[in-house]
Formats: sequence, structure tokens, C-alpha cells
Amino acid sequence: MTTNISESLNAVLVKVRELPITAFVNEIRLLCQKWFHERRTKAAGCTTMMSKDIEMKLEERKDRVICADQYTFDVVDGERNYCVDMALWTCTCRKFQLDQLPCDHVLAVVRKTPYQAYDLCSLYYTREFWHETYRGVISHIPHISSWTIPQQISEFELQPPDVRTVAGRRRKRRLPSIGEELPTPKCSRCKERGHNRATCQNPIALHPSDKAECPGSNLPTRQPTHPSDQQSMQQL
Repeated sequence: MTTNISESLNAVLVKVRELPITAFVNEIRLLCQKWFHERRTKAAGCTTMMSKDIEMKLEERKDRVICADQYTFDVVDGERNYCVDMALWTCTCRKFQLDQLPCDHVLAVVRKTPYQAYDLCSLYYTREFWHETYRGVISHIPHISSWTIPQQISEFELQPPDVRTVAGRRRKRRLPSIGEELPTPKCSRCKERGHNRATCQNPIALHPSDKAECPGSNLPTRQPTHPSDQQSMQQL
């Protein structure tokens, strides 16, 4: 399982998570309403057989293809070889089976054979399914004063959950998932990772120019320009 979808929602809703539950749900509804409208408009402008992202993935790529028989092919991709079986719709990279979309190695075979790339794509990537996905409209919710609430719902008294409040400051950051690697902080003082400036205990090396020398020893010597100065220098 992947947490990419939940991580994206957490990043978008980070500023509204502390709102009351009704306001929080309303923000989610407004966000989904905006997303559906934008994607519905984008899908309406699509004129290709597949969606725009899939059409970009089906672009040309140069790989060496060696035919083993009518359905089996070897594709040389850099220093590795991949086996493509067009009868079983499989590739040893497994992207073809997992995504139900021709991988780079299958596309290389398609360009050398009469197979069509569109026939190897799942129907969920087509323009029609893209339109159907965002065909629904998330309607506007009027003010609560205009709601028609049934009597059994209005008479029902909802109590808060019986939860024991933990002492201390309330946690705002979520708990990391199993196997998730969190970014380690970087100290702005010593430039090392694992701590911050407030807890840094590393000694800071002196700058190469900050040496223990006599003050003014690096200053240039003034050359005498006045005749009296030249005579005094000769006497010295």
C-alpha cells in the first residue's frame, strides 16, 4: 500500500485541520468541488483516444528489439534485457501487468510489429472513462437556516465521544507510517544533519583568515612621501 494520496491531502489541508469539524468538512467539499470542475473542463477539451498523460507516455523511445518467436521478444534496455510476451500481455519489468498500460519495452515491440498500442491499454485510460470519472457535480450547500431537517434528527441529542484527554500539549503532526523515512533536520550552524541550531554542540572551526596574529600586522606599510619623512627614515 502507498500513502501518496493521503500525503497529498494532508499537505493541502494542513492549514484547515484545526478548524471545527463542520468547517473542516466544508473545506474538503469546496476543495473537491474545485478539483472536479477543473478536471471536468480538462477532460472536455481532450480530443485524443487516450487521456493527455497517457498519450505522452506512448511517445517514441529507441530500444533494441530481438524477436524470439511470433509472440515473444527480447528488448535490450541499456545493460539489461527484458522479455515481452504479447500472447500473455506480460513483461519481466512487471509494469505492464501492474499498470495495465504498455511499458517502454512493450512500446518498443509495438513499433516493430503490427500490434497497436491503444489495444494494449486498459479502458480506464480512455477519454470516455476520463469523462465519466468527473461527470458528477458537487453541488453547493445552502446556509443551515434553510435546511429541512427531519424531526427525528432534530430531536436527537448527539453527545461528544467519551475520550480521556491526554495531559500536555496537543499533538499536531501525524504519526509516521511503518517504513516511512522522515527527513532529518539540518543544522544551520554546523551544516550537519540530525539536530538543529538550538541543540548544536559541535565546535565551530575558526575562519582561515582569523589567525592569532598581531593586530595590524597585515596592514600595508606607508611609504614616505614628504622630504622630512624621508630624512627621518634615513636617520633610522
